[in-house]
Amino acid sequence: MPTVLITGASRGIGLEFVRQYAAAGWKVLACCRKPGTATDLNKITGDVTLFALNVDDDANIASLATQLKSMPIDVLINNAGISRPEATTLGQVSSEVWLQVFRTNTIAPLKMAEAFLPNLEAGKEKKLIAITSRLGSIELNEGGRYSYRSSKAALNSAWKSLAGDTAGKGMICVVFHPGWVQTDMGGKAAPVTPPQSVAGMVKLIGGFTRKDNGTFRNFDGETLPW
Repeated sequence: MPTVLITGASRGIGLEFVRQYAAAGWKVLACCRKPGTATDLNKITGDVTLFALNVDDDANIASLATQLKSMPIDVLINNAGISRPEATTLGQVSSEVWLQVFRTNTIAPLKMAEAFLPNLEAGKEKKLIAITSRLGSIELNEGGRYSYRSSKAALNSAWKSLAGDTAGKGMICVVFHPGWVQTDMGGKAAPVTPPQSVAGMVKLIGGFTRKDNGTFRNFDGETLPW
């Protein structure tokens, strides 16, 4: 039975990842800040184990890695992320908020990769996935969204470095734009539902090979410009 670890698992895209992998018979390690109050997450049936994890806390990440030290992990999905309006518009950018967005969206995924690399080396699929956004594409940047765009552009760069640094270990590192999705962040006007987005990504993840290492993909498979 393959194993997947998912961050930000209590709602939105993360919650749907848990649903779909659990339904497919995977062992799911579902991580969120407060699993005890994650009502929808606790309702999912299957081989799902919940863990309390604040991805902004390096010590918390290290503690979970120690707890799962002997467990092979096939796929790590870094889904946890934030967007804050206080660092969006020119002339109204809060340095403190911008740094917080970077902490969650850029630094935390790489710290997760560092901490769980031994688990992934012990797994069969060796796939390191990060949920980014097309807003992180420099080529597609049309302005605005300063903190969010820059944090995702930096995540893309970090994941590209990770792809190179771990290629010799057989890792497959990919960043995903999940689409404009109907979540708390995406809003009700978004054209893509969480089941549609996640189904596309799960299918692609299942088919990834070494040639996909270091790529930037849309949930429907399109390769996006950096």
